[in-house]
Amino acid sequence: MTDRRRADGVDDGSGPHPAHEPTDTAPPTLYIQTLMERLRAFDRRRPMLWDLAVTGFWVAFAVLDYTTGGWRTVARDVDAPEPLVLLMSLCFSVPLLWRRSHPVAVLVLMAPVSLVNIWTGAVVQAAFLQLIPAYTIGLRLPLGTLARSGVLMCLPVAAGAIRIPGTADRQLVSYLWGFAFVALLALVVRTRREYTEALVERAHRLERERDQQAQLAAAAERTRIAREMHDIIGHNLSVITGLADGGAYAAAKNPERASQALEAIGTTSRQALAELRRVLGVLSDAAPTAELSPQPSLADLDTLLRGVREAGLPVRLTVRGEPSPDLASPGRQLAVYRVVQESLTNTLKHAGPDATAEVALTCTPTGIEVRTTDTGGRTTASAAEAPGTGRGISGMRERASLYNGTLEAGPLPAGGWQTRLTLPLEDALP
Repeated sequence: MTDRRRADGVDDGSGPHPAHEPTDTAPPTLYIQTLMERLRAFDRRRPMLWDLAVTGFWVAFAVLDYTTGGWRTVARDVDAPEPLVLLMSLCFSVPLLWRRSHPVAVLVLMAPVSLVNIWTGAVVQAAFLQLIPAYTIGLRLPLGTLARSGVLMCLPVAAGAIRIPGTADRQLVSYLWGFAFVALLALVVRTRREYTEALVERAHRLERERDQQAQLAAAAERTRIAREMHDIIGHNLSVITGLADGGAYAAAKNPERASQALEAIGTTSRQALAELRRVLGVLSDAAPTAELSPQPSLADLDTLLRGVREAGLPVRLTVRGEPSPDLASPGRQLAVYRVVQESLTNTLKHAGPDATAEVALTCTPTGIEVRTTDTGGRTTASAAEAPGTGRGISGMRERASLYNGTLEAGPLPAGGWQTRLTLPLEDALP
């Protein structure tokens, strides 16, 4: 169906182009391009009507050549039967109606007529219409078929040149030059069409890749935001829950302690709301000037641990070494902070009321290692559930993998739980 949408002689093989209206100062090539686009558009809308118009034009030309006696100006035998001349003219022109759907069959049908044309000496000029299906063959079919069609078209002329001496220079050479020109034109148009199609396909492929990259970026951003919100909400709610339980316990015996717990709950809640507003404000199209603040870093660990202690979990921080500011990037520091935060949140949830925790941060010239351990007596169910079903452990592993790091989490032989994060620094091998 695609081939029937192209008009012979005017189609360069490319797809539809946007119409350009020529102006008074436009170059002549723009007028030609506009005309060609309109012809191609007409051919796409009415392919059969175009075929009838082209065939009708060449039939009229062949009949006019017969009625005016123009064929006698080149004929070697002007006494050839006129009905035969008319029949041969129609046989060369009428089959052009099927030149696009069956170009080889049309050329095969014209070959014996061409032989009779040369053999009788009539030499009607409509015989050159064989070049039209030859052009279609060169435009659409393999080069081997094009070569065989050239032999098929020139063979009757060569046979006539052998029978009638002196016609080789007038007939055979003309056919050879005509076929060579048509074949070269078809190959040029075909090459340009394939090049244009390759460019269009490449543009479509780039569009698909762009859309895929946008989808992947959106998915990665959703994952990052979900991880941030999980860390913010999970940790702060765990701290609030611990403070509320402690405040309720102390309300009857120590009202001052209960008041401090309520104040800590308010402070923690406000911090959680502020962090959520920053995360959600960046996503909002209506708030392009959302409040932005630095992400937590290693310097904020003391604040994190103070909130955990207020929630009722004794925790100790041990730091060995000092990370170089040039090597420990903000992203790596955020990963360390979130892993410690998630580890202590899990301890608050699962370790029990008498648990204690310790955070050991070790900085070396090649990496950062963080061990978070607790002495809680987790149940088998909670210990088995922690690494698999929630987003806590998987989120920590995702953060570690972003920086070619590793994360190990599991129960300790003597009881309790340990989370070990190892991150190589910027210039270190993973």
